[in-house]
Amino acid sequence: MKIYKDIITGDEMFADTYKMKLVDDVIYEVYGKLITRQGDDIVLVGANASAEEADEGTEVTTESGVDVVLNHRLQECFAFADKKSYTLYLKDYMKKVLAKLGEKSPDQVDVFKINMNKAMKDILGRFKELQFFTDESMGCDGMVALVEYREINGESVPVLVFFKHGLEEEKC
Repeated sequence: MKIYKDIITGDEMFADTYKMKLVDDVIYEVYGKLITRQGDDIVLVGANASAEEADEGTEVTTESGVDVVLNHRLQECFAFADKKSYTLYLKDYMKKVLAKLGEKSPDQVDVFKINMNKAMKDILGRFKELQFFTDESMGCDGMVALVEYREINGESVPVLVFFKHGLEEEKC
């Protein structure tokens, strides 16, 4: 199994246990599922415990959301009220990623620069449909993952977007 960590903060973003696709050699699209957890259990959204299983005397904590977000403790970020604020963040973030790439993988710098411009135009075109998530430490210094819901096979699927060059793989 591989864990993908933010190269700036070192925090875990996702694992290769989810269905994923590499787009234009710069974006990982990770396909999540909506889940509900009760205590340590995981229950798919929409599933109901039968009356026999329901225990009315205990208080159980329940959390619902996208499995990738919950499993990797990503935190929703409300820092981007408009395209302008997100674009400013991206420019700063991309400079940091380029600096890291120059040190670790100089052969990837051109790939990143060329393909990232196209990806960013596409993402900014869908800005109003996106949710933003930071890593567990909630620092906006590192990567802010994007979540959008897409219609796939007649079902609304949460798709998380991560920048490939802002991640490092760690084998577990």
